[in-house]
Amino acid sequence: MQIPRLHPDTIEEVKLRADIVDVVSEHVVLRKRGKDFVGLCPFHDEKSPSFTVSQTKQMYYCFGCQAGGNAIKFVMELGKRSFADVVLDLARRYQVPVQTLEPEQRQELQRQLSLREQLYEVLATSAQFYQHALRQSQGQKALQYLQSNRQFKEESIQQFGLGYAPAGWETLYRYLVEDKHYPVQILEKAGLIKPRREGGGYYDAFRDRLMIPIRDVQGRVIAFGGRTLTDVDAQRAASPEGVQPKYLNSPETELFSKGKTLFALDRAKDGISQLDQAVVVEGYFDAIALHAAGINNAVASLGTALSLEQVRLILRYTESKQLILNFDADKAGTNAAERAIGEIAELAYKGEVQLKILNLPDGKDADEYLHSHTPEDYGELLKNAPLWLDWQIQKIIQDRDLKQATDFQQVTQQIVKLLKNIANSDTRNYYVSYCAEILSLGDTRLIPLRVENLLTQIAPAAAIYSKPVSAKKAWGGGKVSPLRTDAINRVSPHFPLPTERSFLEHAEALLLRIYLHCPEQRQGIIDELEERDLQFSLSHHRFLWQQILEISSDDGETKNFASLPNLISRLQDRFLEFDSESGLISHLFHVDEKNQKEILRTPQVVQAAIACMDLVMLEKRYRHFLELWQQTDPEAEPERYQYYYQAFYAEKIKLQQIDRQRLFSITELS
Repeated sequence: MQIPRLHPDTIEEVKLRADIVDVVSEHVVLRKRGKDFVGLCPFHDEKSPSFTVSQTKQMYYCFGCQAGGNAIKFVMELGKRSFADVVLDLARRYQVPVQTLEPEQRQELQRQLSLREQLYEVLATSAQFYQHALRQSQGQKALQYLQSNRQFKEESIQQFGLGYAPAGWETLYRYLVEDKHYPVQILEKAGLIKPRREGGGYYDAFRDRLMIPIRDVQGRVIAFGGRTLTDVDAQRAASPEGVQPKYLNSPETELFSKGKTLFALDRAKDGISQLDQAVVVEGYFDAIALHAAGINNAVASLGTALSLEQVRLILRYTESKQLILNFDADKAGTNAAERAIGEIAELAYKGEVQLKILNLPDGKDADEYLHSHTPEDYGELLKNAPLWLDWQIQKIIQDRDLKQATDFQQVTQQIVKLLKNIANSDTRNYYVSYCAEILSLGDTRLIPLRVENLLTQIAPAAAIYSKPVSAKKAWGGGKVSPLRTDAINRVSPHFPLPTERSFLEHAEALLLRIYLHCPEQRQGIIDELEERDLQFSLSHHRFLWQQILEISSDDGETKNFASLPNLISRLQDRFLEFDSESGLISHLFHVDEKNQKEILRTPQVVQAAIACMDLVMLEKRYRHFLELWQQTDPEAEPERYQYYYQAFYAEKIKLQQIDRQRLFSITELS
């Protein structure tokens, strides 16, 4: 359901009515300590309570992991749920009327909420019906299949709510409509029945199938997967729809979107968080078998390519963003892995996800593998699963003879194509060296040559920039240019170009923390940034700064930034709607002992932070002019050549001056 933007009055009313102690107490044992309450933090493992809840401020904060916020934020973080979803749930719980920003959307929202509640109810009832049918005589074939073929114990069958859809055309339809009196329209919207093509009426969507409930993150049934129990010939003779697929999923509904759902995530989310790793398998039974074996961080992809929505759903629960795809080791399994990767390849190339591939031996899937191996064996395979990039390289060189010129050339071309996709420079440099070793065939003397060859093919300009430039080549042939030779010598590789992200991260964070907690410094920071025409370089800091500017604009475009009321509280409310950004900047809203010491020396720290940001901008201009100068022919364009030289050299002088200030300030003051 697309939830329209909620009216601020609704959000405020929810915040007023949802008592923080009441909400947190459902998940944390709280003890009164002075005015506040304390308990063990639910967001990280600890033995001594560092998690505090203030009823007066209606806020929580953990001094161990720095998690903090209000009641809405607590429920969002604990369940990894969206802002609007949590507000609607709390509104229902505390009987707050829901309003949207557009009054005309209000009635439609209420209609959608009512429809969703009915769908949840009818799907839960259907799941119970299927579970009951599994224990009846007609369900014995399905039960036997689970116990014998799949070797599932009773505990797993019950935990996952497995059931059986009877073979009759209208068995579920009659039960739900005639016995339970559910409207036919609700059954159709839930994907449980289909209209007949001729003669009117409806028939059951799932018949004579082993039924697997598909649940959302909160454990509510939203759809079903059904495995056929009849052979192809029987289907062809009995079904007017022709041969049915082995596995059949519910259609897309108000509750269920195949590309946004992962089977067993409701059971795996805690395991993923604890192990900081998610395992993705292809089938329902693979996921169930892994959970039955105690490997409780496994989910199934419902047989589709992994979408960005599915991946982001998983990555909410793992800090290291580690994702292992487990498919068969045969050709079909390799193709399945490639298909499953789908849209997440770009994330892997950027280094935003640690993607690994696990191909089980003998072409087995996880369920089959566990029939003849222990969970420990499987765990060992998980531990040794190669990164996706390594897996691709092994595929490229597989069955190739690199001593043969044709194979060597084809392998090199494929490797270059792969390396070009890697956006992260550190990762790319590592794999350039790794591939150079492979292409050297054990002759270490050839490694530098192979590295240079790969770099030249990946990014010719970058390779030229990184190589020493001879005086003759610098002049473009002919006479030697003393000016260019001297300049190249002075711009040596030892010059400390300020590319250290840690300095910039620290500097920008300091500046933002001072802005948030020292209102008297706000105008000065604004003036410095405007005067030097500086912007925040890191995306999460830039996003926070944009929210600050928007709040000031909402207050009448005031220039009196120091007077912005409740800035931190208003920012926290805004960031409830932005999960990924809020995790990166929430620590700035709180001040501990170390932060307090930094802020005490505010003028110096502000100066140092501004200097560091200035340094980054200067570096970008320096590199830009240097590259243009190197690419200019001094004979063909002498004026342009001289201009670029003066420009990059001027930036170099500024860099040296400001770098001294930055190095002293950041390292000595903070």
